[in-house]
Amino acid sequence: MTEHRTTGDRVAPAEPDSRRPAYDDQDDEWIGRGLVQGDERCLDAAYRRWGRLVHILAARATGDAREAEDVTQQVFVAAWRGRANFRPERGSLPAWLTGITRRKIADALSARTRRTELATVLGASLEHEGGAVGEPEGVLDRIVVTEELARLPRVQRDVLELAYFGDLTQVQIADRIGMPLGTVKSHARRGLQRMRDNLAVAAISG
Repeated sequence: MTEHRTTGDRVAPAEPDSRRPAYDDQDDEWIGRGLVQGDERCLDAAYRRWGRLVHILAARATGDAREAEDVTQQVFVAAWRGRANFRPERGSLPAWLTGITRRKIADALSARTRRTELATVLGASLEHEGGAVGEPEGVLDRIVVTEELARLPRVQRDVLELAYFGDLTQVQIADRIGMPLGTVKSHARRGLQRMRDNLAVAAISG
């Protein structure tokens, strides 16, 4: 789009900006050079040209279209923030974006594994002493566990982290922190309920 400058009541084309490269969103070299220089037009051009490729790679790896969309967004955010690391002499821009995509896919799959493991361990731990809380797997599988745990009050977070990271039963947790078993069960239930509530709020907001 041609830039303009105002002269009185008339609009005239703006003077060319010699500091910017000629606009060509079909030129890989222009896109890469402009991206490194912080030209947002080039980020937009990169997304339009290679966003679909990134999404296809992510969808094939994760098997989840929604997760693939998240990965795609993360890839281009990472590309923008790390644009100074792009070196044309080391490879093309699409190849660089593909490398970022592989890393973001690995992160997504790792996070999914942690969520599944947490659901399994917490479910087993909470039910071990008759403290079932009603199938937490379906809820926990949909959240980023580390973020949700960080929002909990200190005691609830400690109890749930010991159950997951320490692989402890509720009896063992009670012994470890010197707290009555009934209190441990109460903190575990409240922590899981708070995580459910946070997820419900996020779903409504989204």
